[in-house]
This record gives sequence, structure tokens and C-alpha cells, in this order.
Amino acid sequence: MPHSHSHLPAGAQNATLAPAEARRARWILTALVVPLLVATVVALLVMWPRGETPIGSVPLAGTGMTIEAGSVVEVVDAAAPGATTDGQVRVELSTGDNAGQVAPVQVPPEIMANGMEVGDRVRLMFSPSAMGTGSPYVFWDFERTAPVGWLALLYAVVVLAVARWRGLAAMVGLAGSLGVIVVFVIPAIMLGQPPLLVALVGAAAMMFLSLYLAHGISIRTTTALLGTFVGLGITVALAAWGTRSANLTGTSSEQSLILLGTFPNLSLTDLLLCGMVIAGLGALNDVTITQASAVWELHAANPAVPRRRLFTRGMRIGRDHIASTVYTLAFAYVGTALPVLMTAALMDRAALDTLMAGEIAEEVVRTLVSSIGLVLAIPVTTGIAAALVRTSRPGRASRTDDDDPGRSRDVTAAAAR
Repeated sequence: MPHSHSHLPAGAQNATLAPAEARRARWILTALVVPLLVATVVALLVMWPRGETPIGSVPLAGTGMTIEAGSVVEVVDAAAPGATTDGQVRVELSTGDNAGQVAPVQVPPEIMANGMEVGDRVRLMFSPSAMGTGSPYVFWDFERTAPVGWLALLYAVVVLAVARWRGLAAMVGLAGSLGVIVVFVIPAIMLGQPPLLVALVGAAAMMFLSLYLAHGISIRTTTALLGTFVGLGITVALAAWGTRSANLTGTSSEQSLILLGTFPNLSLTDLLLCGMVIAGLGALNDVTITQASAVWELHAANPAVPRRRLFTRGMRIGRDHIASTVYTLAFAYVGTALPVLMTAALMDRAALDTLMAGEIAEEVVRTLVSSIGLVLAIPVTTGIAAALVRTSRPGRASRTDDDDPGRSRDVTAAAAR
């Protein structure tokens, strides 16, 4: 589920500790983070999918059938004289042996009722064995490559225009994280690796990629990473308990049943748990990087503030974040699951019984588990950041990353920062 809040200004991101404090913080963070990084890399190597995977093993169409493309040139009006169906369009084919010809195509009534128009690009299932019937083409889906591609381009342009190089780094981090899902998490689960362990290793790899690429290698980013790991651990523990105690089986959707038929030894409960772990990562990264930045900036503004007061002030910001997080994840679910909620609302039963129905209960538990992990990650990250700083005499200057750009290029310092 996506989650986003405004972070501190760019200047706040650059403010850092004085040299002695920075060296101390780097050593402490190195001792904590390097073992996590090594464990993640080793686990990736050990669990990496090897050999042929089941991906792409199920044919999309039957024997002899092909998927063709075309453009709608006419929508048959059911009330028009001579009309024989209320679900037929005429499509000019752009692929296949009959490219350039116009063919009648049968369309499901629910698709016709929701906006089939002249000019729509569609994909068709062509069955040569049905040539004798006069209707060898059947509607398969709409062609969406162009509009989705334009939206993706607009997204990239907007992010680059507003966030510039940081936005580019964030998109690279996003691409890397999605790559972990595609090349590691999904194939590993399909090959029989434990879904929960795969989710933990994949989530750890995604956190290293997304945080360090989006926010740079720094003390505050590493602090946020530690807070994210703690929040992830809490989420995993709660998700494991919640799925078992609430008897969530993960079998409430048609897709789950298809997977069960394809992978008989796959535990759908563990797969549901895997999804819960991954679902909260984005929001978890968001709150931890915000809290780490807040604490460093408060300390940079007044290095003499004691740790206890620094934690208290950081938590004032954190409470605002908690207040918004409480409803953000819930709204995200309600928006994506509105058809499911409307279908469930048709049943004559109490509201509580509706919420406890299998498919809805899964999302309720997912939202609660992710929210608890997020909320608890905020004081943890704030506490870690406050513990790393040292109070100093008033007037002691704090350096910025920009004051010593060469330091960020030092490999040893970068690994610790």
C-alpha cells in the first residue's frame, strides 16, 4: 500500500553531526548494520532461485489459438434493424494473417455496458477452428499499453521536475525493489522456499536498496534503516500471530485457489503472511526516514539539547505522523477494495459479521498489523537517533555533508554512515 508524507526540507537532509559525533555514530551504526547486510546477502545467495522456474509455463491461449490486436470501428446497436446480438462490435484487425480486414467480435454484455466505443484498442482471441461459424474472434481484453505508458512518463517527469536528482534516485530504488520481487521473491516461493523466510530476506534487500538509493548513504538513513528493521520484526510477529489466531487461510480469492491447484504444497496462509510483510514496507520506510531526519535536524539546530528532550521533541513530530498513519492505510484499503465491500454489504448480516468475513478480515488484519508496526517504529527510530547524538556546549558548530563532499565518496565511511 502506498504511503507518503512531506519530509523535511532539503537543507534538513544535509544537516549532520560534528566530526567527533559523526565518527562515533558511524562506528555504532556499522556494528549494527553490517551484520544485517551480510546476513541479507548470504540469505539471498543461499535461497536464490536456480534452474527452471514455473514462470510462463501455463499457455495463455489454447492449442492453435492466438491473441491478436485491433481497433473498434463500429459498435452494433441492439435496437438497430437486423441486429442479432447485444454484444457485438466490428474490429479492424492490425495483427495476424487477417490484418487490415474488419471482423465481427462477440463482447460480454458487462463490457459493452461499461464503455465500449469506436476507436478503442482491443485484444482478441482468434480460434481457427471457429472459422466456419463466422465468428472466430472473441473479445479478450482492452489494449492499455499506450495510456499506461503515458501515465508512467508523466509520473517520471513530475517526480524529476519536483524532486530532481533525489527523485531520480528514488525511482531507481523503486525499480530495484520491484526487481527483487520479480527475480527473487516470486520465483523462490514457486520453487518451494518458505514464503515467510523469502519475504523477510526480500524485504531486507528492498529496504537496503530503496532507502540508500533514495536518501543516500548517511547516518540518518542508516538510523532509519535500523528503525525499519525493528518495525519489520514487529510486523512479522504480529502478522504471524494474527493469521493463526484469526484462522485466516488465504483461500478467499479465486487467484489463491488457482495457486493451490498449481502448487499443492504451497501454504496459502504463509503466502498471505508474506503479503502482509511486503505491504507495509513503503509506509514503514517513510515514517522512519522522517523521524531520523527530524532528530538530526533538531540536534543540529541546538547541539546542547539533552537526549531526553531531543527524544521528546522528535516524538512531537512523530505523533503527528502517527495520527495521519492511522487513517492513511485504512483509506488505501477501502479505496482498492470498494467492490468487495459493496458486495459484502448486500448480505443481510450485522456489520461486525461483515468485517469478519474471510476476504475482508484478511485486509482488516493486514491493515491493523501494518499500522501497529508503523506506530511502534516511530518511537524506536526516534530513540535510536537520540541515543546516537552527544550533547555539546552551546555554540558548537555542526558540519554539513556539503562542507566535506569528498567524505561521502570514502567507501569505509559510506558503509558506516
